Formats: sequence, structure tokens, C-alpha cells
Amino acid sequence: MSRSSRSALIDAWVRPEVRALSAYHVPPPADVIKLDAMENPWPWPGELVEAWQAALSEVPLNRYPDAGAGELKARLRAAMGIPEGAALMLGNGSDELILLINLLVAGPGRVVLTPGPGFAMYRIIAVNSGLGYREVPLAEDFELDETAMRAALREVQPAVVYIAYPNNPTGNAFNRDALARVIHEAPGLVVVDEAYYAFANDSFLPDVLAYPNLLVMRTVSKVGLAGLRLGLVAGHPDWLEELEKLRLPYNISALTQASANFALDHREQLERSVAAIVAERGRLAEGLAAIPGVERVWPSEANFLTFRGPAGAAGRVHSGLRERGVLIKNLDGSHPQLADCLRVTVGRPEENARFLAALGQVLSG
Repeated sequence: MSRSSRSALIDAWVRPEVRALSAYHVPPPADVIKLDAMENPWPWPGELVEAWQAALSEVPLNRYPDAGAGELKARLRAAMGIPEGAALMLGNGSDELILLINLLVAGPGRVVLTPGPGFAMYRIIAVNSGLGYREVPLAEDFELDETAMRAALREVQPAVVYIAYPNNPTGNAFNRDALARVIHEAPGLVVVDEAYYAFANDSFLPDVLAYPNLLVMRTVSKVGLAGLRLGLVAGHPDWLEELEKLRLPYNISALTQASANFALDHREQLERSVAAIVAERGRLAEGLAAIPGVERVWPSEANFLTFRGPAGAAGRVHSGLRERGVLIKNLDGSHPQLADCLRVTVGRPEENARFLAALGQVLSG
């Protein structure tokens, strides 16, 4: 088949809105200090790695995994304090859960609504699942614009609203009372995405049954288990019963279940690293604010910091850091409100020190 014939087929059959998308880009691993992906920088100590590998050796790979992941779900309920009476479903990362929620409510003319700048996958998965997408700009200081959000609820009548709490990529947690009013007024589902719950001071999970339209989503990626790709969503059993109809069988592998159960046996290791990240976050923010050329550092309740550098310099700063062996995220150009902004994941003390030193060199050059 000629290239022109293949292109004609693609043009004829691939949805135009998909053709207009760009794939989500993940930089390839490199020999750098990796502070670009909100990962927990502390690996397990060697003795735990050996014990984990021994646990995995007992998993019967010739058998399908527990389709309902019953043991893991029970342990996650206890570990996260999921309210009695709420139902729980696991996903292959939060991305799969977002897709399933969208498919649950998708239909002609239906729309996903979210404040922005926000998590890029809300838009990508909305388009992938055949839904329209509407973004409401955040107010000054990246706070939720309650008036604009409530007006959009009335105008758009969204099937689902996604709100990251704390927000990515800005790091702040929106005003709780304003968010509660948005949930109350939303005509469809509201998904509060608490991917960074472990680093924050508040959660809607205890109140997930207090609203008829609320789901709370979490992931274990940020606490140190990003390689497992394990997400969860909690809500009223009536909603989860419908959502389960869309979940593909065996979506959580036997190795993921065994690894997560092992991690829950050693929660203190994860909790220590989370506490260290929160402490380092404060020191890193102070160090950033003291560097000449850093115009602003926003407060964060996540495991990263967003900051603004000199006008027009984000690309130079990003490449200069990479040349010095440090990789962070360049947010400039991703959203109008993120002009000249970059995002750095909180690393280990020595990684943060190297980042600060490299950034000072780049900005003084």
C-alpha cells in the first residue's frame, strides 16, 4: 500500500479531533537528576528490595490475577481511611480511571469541565473518549475562580467536572468551601483528583458519601510506587456499580497486587519518605526564592514547586539545567497563565542542592 493510500485511509477513519491531538510526551530516561515527573526520590533500601523480590517469586504467573483485587482493596480501604459504605475500584493508574469515568457518561454534546491550568490528561482523555472539553481559567494566584466555574456549570451543563486537589501543575489546594459549592451545583459527576493527598493538609475522601455526585480519585504513584501504575476511585456504591461494568477483567496484574500488598506491609518506609519530601519542600522553596532571577515561587501542597523566572528565559533555563545534569519541567508555552514558569519535583537533599546551584549558575550567566 502506498503512503498516499494509507494517509487517505487514516484521514477517512481517524476522528478529526484525535488527528488534531499531540501524543503525551514523556522524555526518555537519561543520566541526569530527574526532577521533572513528581516521583518520590527515595527508593526502598536494599533489604526491602530483596524481601519484595522474594514475595514476587511466589506469585503464580501461570494464573490470572485476582480479578477483583479483593485483598488489596481491603488493605487500601484501611490504609486510606475510606468511609464505611463507600465503594472502591482500582485502575491501571489514574489515567485508566479517568477514561472509564468518561466512557460512563459520554454521549453526543456532552462535555468535560475543569479549571486550568490543570492536569493535561483531562483534556487528552476527554477527546479520546468522544467528549467535548471546556476549561475555566484559574483566578489570580492560581486560585479557583468560583464565580466563573459556577457560571460555566450553568452554561455547559458538564457531564463530569475534574478538579485536582491539590492542583497540578500549580501545587496549590483550592479553597475548600468554594470547591464544595461547585460540587453542590454541578449537574453531573464531580471527580476530586487527590493524586497529591499525602503531601496536603485536606481531603474530600472522608466526605465522599455526603454528596450524591462526588467521586474521589487517588494514586499511589506519588508516595513512592509510580512503577506500579495503581490508582483508585471511591464513591457511592451506586456509581461504582455502573463503573465496574466498564472495567476490563484483570486490569490490575498479579505482580502489581503483590507489590502493593508488600508496600502496605512496610507503610512506615513510604510515610518516612513523604515526611522527608514535605520538609525538603520548605527548604527548596526558601532556596529558590533566594536566587536572583527567580521572580516568584508559588506555595505548594504537593511534592513539587512551580516558579517563574525572567521573561522569555524558560527555555534557556530548562536547557541550561539539563546541560548541568538536572531535568525539570518547562511549563512555558503549555498554558497562557504559565508563561516563563518551570516546575521542579522535590528531590533528596543532595539533588535539591545540586538543582539550586545549577539554577543559580544558569540565571547568573
